Amino acid sequence: FPGLADVSISEDIPVEGEITVPVGSRSPDEDFSTLDEPVRETIMRDLKAVGKKFVHVMYPKKSSALLRDWDLWGPLVLCVSLALMLQGGSADSKDDGGPQFAEVFVIIWFGAVVITLNSKLLGGTISFFQSLCVLGYCVLPLTVAMLVCRLVLLAGAGTVSFIIRLIVVVAMFGWSTLASTAFLADSQPPNRKALVVYPIFLFYFVISWMILTFTPQ
Repeated sequence: FPGLADVSISEDIPVEGEITVPVGSRSPDEDFSTLDEPVRETIMRDLKAVGKKFVHVMYPKKSSALLRDWDLWGPLVLCVSLALMLQGGSADSKDDGGPQFAEVFVIIWFGAVVITLNSKLLGGTISFFQSLCVLGYCVLPLTVAMLVCRLVLLAGAGTVSFIIRLIVVVAMFGWSTLASTAFLADSQPPNRKALVVYPIFLFYFVISWMILTFTPQ
């Protein structure tokens, strides 16, 4: 570089020193890590987060809580709980309900994946796991419906029992559909919302039909 030939360093300017970058004082929150906290606090914090999402589903409104802090723990618990309650036989019988448990588990997760892919192909702005989180958490009303139906069936199966179960399942089906669309509708193009809502309707309808037609062996 010919321009550097005329550059000289004055003897009064010290060139020695430590090559360090000054770092400002850190706040205690910046030094905090989940690796440093007790396991009990981590579990309790995650349980509180899952509980808050359950509250958002039971009182559906346009909120980004399920989208911002997504997780799959809640959907997994709901899916396993629903599949266990739909299980046909008891554990000590020849038909232990294993295949039926697997069928319910696969139907719920495969259906959620298909709806998510459909949403992404139609131009949805949310991520894959955010959509799975919302669809999974919105199974909560149908899980409650399944629990109520099991309790009603303990009193006997008849016309009155069927009517009660029908009312409960239809109400919870509408609740699940409205809750999921309340969270997912704004992430879709305005002219394609119907194409997204229709698969969601079918998804929860299939689960509702499984619950309504369930009869213990």
